[in-house]
Amino acid sequence: MLKLRFAMLATLAIIIGLSTLFITIILSLLGIMNLLTLGIFVVFINVLQWLIAPYIIDAMYRTRRVSRAEEPELYDIVERLSAKSGVKMPEVRIAQIPIPNAFAYGSPLTGNRVAVTTGLLNTLDMEEVEAVIGHEIGHLKHRDVQIMMFVSLLPAIFYYVGYSLMWSSMYYGSGRDRRGNGSLLALIGLLSIAVYWILTLFTLYLSRLREYYADRHGVSVVPDGARKLSEGLVKIVHSTTRLRRRYSNMGGLSSFKALFISDPDSAEKDSIALSRTGMWRSDSELVAEYLRRKVTLLDQIAELFSTHPNIIKRLRALQEPA
Repeated sequence: MLKLRFAMLATLAIIIGLSTLFITIILSLLGIMNLLTLGIFVVFINVLQWLIAPYIIDAMYRTRRVSRAEEPELYDIVERLSAKSGVKMPEVRIAQIPIPNAFAYGSPLTGNRVAVTTGLLNTLDMEEVEAVIGHEIGHLKHRDVQIMMFVSLLPAIFYYVGYSLMWSSMYYGSGRDRRGNGSLLALIGLLSIAVYWILTLFTLYLSRLREYYADRHGVSVVPDGARKLSEGLVKIVHSTTRLRRRYSNMGGLSSFKALFISDPDSAEKDSIALSRTGMWRSDSELVAEYLRRKVTLLDQIAELFSTHPNIIKRLRALQEPA
């Protein structure tokens, strides 16, 4: 756990440090404050998006608030794990979509919310649902929504700055400017885009670390949590793969996939990886098989561009002592 916390803090420090360094370089090269104005605008837009995001999520995923009377077992699980985690109980919601998944979200306008899909309730046993909710409450306890919103701002600033400068360079390059400003703007624009990609990779890495961190929290607050969460993740991957094959118009459900406990876009790949290990056998064979399997170079490359860890690595990490 200490190693994981250090890795997250180090990654966050790198993201902030790189952002500060390159913003300073760009401002000093240009000697103007327009970029600062653009940066403030990007921050404003992203903060506004964060504040209203719960309303967008509720509309996209057709969530509805449920009471104790409607879902007593689910409500009791959220209430009990919230108290055990030392956080205020979030609003309990159910999303009317067939993909089995769960997500935690919220903002100062709405408060925190935990949603499970109808697909999750239909696919998992309640003990596995409990482990999944323990993971989601871990995200709330660790303030992952706020942290990931903050670090996602930094690549966004460089993205908009880069494209703004490249468009400006086209104006200056049309012959109206004789001092080479067009070339300078184009160079800084390309540098900003490069920094955007670098920061995006670090942001994705931080997202994966925080998934491991939430997993560890789920294991700590749920009895026999490692087994329950491992089985729940395997069922989510397997069921999501079948549903994506059946329905071709489910791409929109991945718009906020970083919130999910499992990335629906990687379900097909994860399912193949699981099938190679024979993870559809008995529980004892399941553990022995995936512990022997090595994550390939292709798996590691694909993971670089994912918000969630490789499924085999994630399941293996769940078996490690806290």
